[in-house]
Amino acid sequence: MGTETAPFHVLAVDDSIIDRKLIERLLKTSSYQVTAVDSGIKALEFLGLLDDDNTNSTTTRNCDKVEINLIITDYSMPALTGYELLRKIKESETLKEIPVVIMSSENIPSRINSCLEQGAQEFFLKPVQQSDVNKLRPHLMRQNQHNITKKRKALDLEECFSPDRTRARYNDLELVQ
Repeated sequence: MGTETAPFHVLAVDDSIIDRKLIERLLKTSSYQVTAVDSGIKALEFLGLLDDDNTNSTTTRNCDKVEINLIITDYSMPALTGYELLRKIKESETLKEIPVVIMSSENIPSRINSCLEQGAQEFFLKPVQQSDVNKLRPHLMRQNQHNITKKRKALDLEECFSPDRTRARYNDLELVQ
């Protein structure tokens, strides 16, 4: 395998160790890099969205180093449900573009609809299958394209306002006078 492109990085969130290991194995089989956590709180901490001020400052720096391309989370978890995690991610200015997939062992249409309306890209029924994981690639590709566009815009702005570039313009003006 070449190292031309970094693998897509998926954050997997599930309180059940069996389901977490299954999704982790399926994702790794599909060549995704996986970070797995066992609660919505730990996911918020990893993403730098925890409300606690001390934790927020350290996890934000950690999150800046690690780029997450997709989040897949269980719906039913203690303390913070997958739905609540989805809402917090979609309310975040820095993370709202990351695709979120919800998984559940319960096929409840109102639950599925509310997750999709809140911004989830997919809703998978457990146990998750390899065919479900294969549905993730279009979301990851779209997210990857969005990230590339965002980085290009940032570089263009940075170049436009770089001190060297503006200094050169100013120096040229001085020479003309």
